Amino acid sequence: MMEFLTAPNPIRTVLIANRGEIACRIMRTCHRLGLRTVAIHSKVDSEALHVQLASTSVCIGPAASSESYLKIPAVIEAAKASGADAVHPGYGFLSENADFVKACDEAGLLFIGPSAHAVAEMGSKIQARRIAKKAGVPTVPGFEGVNASYEELSEAAVKLGYPVMIKANSGGGGRGMRRVTCADALKAAIDSARQEAGASFGDDSVFIEKLIESTRHLEVQVFGDGRGGALHFYERDCSVQRNHQKVIEEAPAPNLPEVVREKLLESALKLTSAIKYAGVGTVEFIMEASGDSPYFLEMNTRLQVEHPVTEEICGVDLVEFQLRLAAGLSLPLTQEQIVPKGHSIEVRINAERPESAFIPGTGTFLDVDGPAGLRFETGVATGSAVGTNYDSMMAKLISYGPDRESARRQLVGGLKSLSMIGVPTNQAFLIDCLEAKAFADGRGTTDFLTETFPDGWLPDADELTRLRGAAARAFCETGEADPRQRRDWFRTVKSRRGARADFVVQDDFGNAELTLWTGGRNAVEADGKSLDMTDVEATVFEAPDALYAMRNGLTIAANIMIASDAKLGGAGVGLAEGDIAAQLTGLVTKVFVTEGEEVEAGTPLLEMEAMKLVHTLTAPFGGKVTNVSCTDGATVQVKTVLMSIEGEE
Repeated sequence: MMEFLTAPNPIRTVLIANRGEIACRIMRTCHRLGLRTVAIHSKVDSEALHVQLASTSVCIGPAASSESYLKIPAVIEAAKASGADAVHPGYGFLSENADFVKACDEAGLLFIGPSAHAVAEMGSKIQARRIAKKAGVPTVPGFEGVNASYEELSEAAVKLGYPVMIKANSGGGGRGMRRVTCADALKAAIDSARQEAGASFGDDSVFIEKLIESTRHLEVQVFGDGRGGALHFYERDCSVQRNHQKVIEEAPAPNLPEVVREKLLESALKLTSAIKYAGVGTVEFIMEASGDSPYFLEMNTRLQVEHPVTEEICGVDLVEFQLRLAAGLSLPLTQEQIVPKGHSIEVRINAERPESAFIPGTGTFLDVDGPAGLRFETGVATGSAVGTNYDSMMAKLISYGPDRESARRQLVGGLKSLSMIGVPTNQAFLIDCLEAKAFADGRGTTDFLTETFPDGWLPDADELTRLRGAAARAFCETGEADPRQRRDWFRTVKSRRGARADFVVQDDFGNAELTLWTGGRNAVEADGKSLDMTDVEATVFEAPDALYAMRNGLTIAANIMIASDAKLGGAGVGLAEGDIAAQLTGLVTKVFVTEGEEVEAGTPLLEMEAMKLVHTLTAPFGGKVTNVSCTDGATVQVKTVLMSIEGEE
């Protein structure tokens, strides 16, 4: 710590203007260097993990981001009140907000990041494209009109040729981006992109680019000294994406020709030097999968979500680099000393349900336990509550190995043993991604998910049956009264077959009837198929709402009934045909139809917003809208019936 106290710009206390796993990750480096940390939090985050780990904390407002984490005066006041010398923005929220950088400067606080000028220049994707062109960096063909009208964008789309991409001028993370394949869909895409961009970044301006399909998404980690000097930490591959949000990231990029790598590094350094960039940044590119010409996409003027894979192969701590530059200290390495070794892969663990179009998941974690031997960056712990106010990413799991295959295998094993029970996550989906042949061969593109799961993702049917069987077996042990004492439960047959019990299981993936055999035969039967249960073990937690069971990364929240009881109680009765129910807890942002209106199958009925994402509910079939029970601005709970469709005769 003494080095920071005697630095040209002394630092004793750092306020982290963020939450979740990135706040926790930044604190770890600060504490290792002997620096105090200040956590800011909203009222609903008072018990959050980042608050628990900080040296001290300050509540800055209610749950809404606009009234807490995005409220610049509140963050500045918290920094002053806590005696902070510096502010680290993390990523998201205010990390790429030039006004926030200026506010820190005016308050006499060190902003751990680039200058306000650099943030503003690169924060506007339109301006960033212009700067890249001037620096001699190739860009994707597009139209860069500021505040362009629909007519101007429409004309540009015709000139570029469909398909095109509508993109938000500010922000990132895939928000405000829409793929458009024909002129008829352009206006709806522009309106939707503008709405999402405005809600996420406070700027609803958009621009248009030619869509390059089946691409690789490549990026270079850079570090500028603020005087035109720049270092690079080689490249990453972030091609596996969903809705333009990264799912899997790795370094170095697999199967990348050396000539392409040289172009990437050269272009990234040109741009970084051209704007006299200071601090950590990422220059992103896209390239046709079969090509060798990367195009500049954007520059992110902050620490990236995927920075751990670069740290792993280069043996550096990028947060320490940021802190040293802000304090005016020398950097620990030169370019010649940055030598990549081995391979690292990262997956983002989100609170979501991949089997249901990735709708956000909510709840309380009953158990969070990272696997041994892997880097586990988490913003949640056992007991952490997950609502719909913030981003769905809960944690990241990062592997490192001497080669790509060993890193891939480690990560698969880690995901299978990672315990994050109580809130739906995408663990099992990620395992299937990592085990898919295209990824194993290092041939992933931005089309990877649609090509690998053309009909959407569902868990392996046999694995799901085994897990349900394990849950039913645990049900026998966890009930208040042992069900095996009931005369109507087990039916004894020949000893070689043992005894059987029939269950109805209701869980995240639907309802299932199954038969569990014990004794002489250890098996589960469902849909006429018998599966051996001899070596099937599951981690089980009993909660008031359900029995939670996890095996190999797949988790269910199960309600289990003996079949005879289920029939008597009418189990399985659900929504009536045509009922349109909320698939998540969230805010109804727009109702598109009125009661009595005739609609066709696929007609948008309403939009909901949760975890910064917009979800559209559509008509399952043609008919008349009835019983509209929601309005714009209403907050609704998952499974609430919002309206109904009366089918055509």
